[in-house]
Amino acid sequence: MILNPQQRTKLDSRSDDLFYALPRFVTHVDDFFLARLTDLYRQYLQPQMRVLDLMSSWVSHLPPEVSFKEVVGHGMNAAELARNPRLDRYFVQDLNKELALPLEDASFDAVLIAVSVQYLQYPEAIFTEIARILQPQGIVIVSFSNRMFFEKAIQAWRDATEGDRVQLVQAYINSIPALKVIDTHLPSPWSWLGFGDPFYAVVGQKQSV
Repeated sequence: MILNPQQRTKLDSRSDDLFYALPRFVTHVDDFFLARLTDLYRQYLQPQMRVLDLMSSWVSHLPPEVSFKEVVGHGMNAAELARNPRLDRYFVQDLNKELALPLEDASFDAVLIAVSVQYLQYPEAIFTEIARILQPQGIVIVSFSNRMFFEKAIQAWRDATEGDRVQLVQAYINSIPALKVIDTHLPSPWSWLGFGDPFYAVVGQKQSV
């Protein structure tokens, strides 16, 4: 166990279904962050992969020139997901209530979590599920910045420094025996000076049995 019960709490303890009931057709980070994210996806995602965009919305930031076998989206708002042109199909699920993903074992080549990991109250369970649905050598890419819905982020994230958050995501991945962190991306120097949203990403890989 990585988190204790207090660290899982949120300032707004109301159901996440209520918080996400209305669609938000906005991006929560700036264009520089999104460009780096797409470049990172370009580095790790290959044509004809099956991709799960976990905790997604109306845009997935995938490289426009890459064609995938299938892109499955998950999120909390059906209207947002329906607007996402990269999704072949999608499902709505509150991962803080229903911890099991309705997906087959070893059925995806990559799982993406963009600027949303801070809302997971049971990350150990969710990353166990990610390991289950990934193919051997499959990739999980978790990206985040310093922006968030503060009232919906878990206490462990709210109270942490940005460096602590990197270590927390690394721990989420490395705590699962089948997963291992293989890469970490930190902000560019100009981000430390307060220009733009800082870009963080942790990449994990499912190990061969």
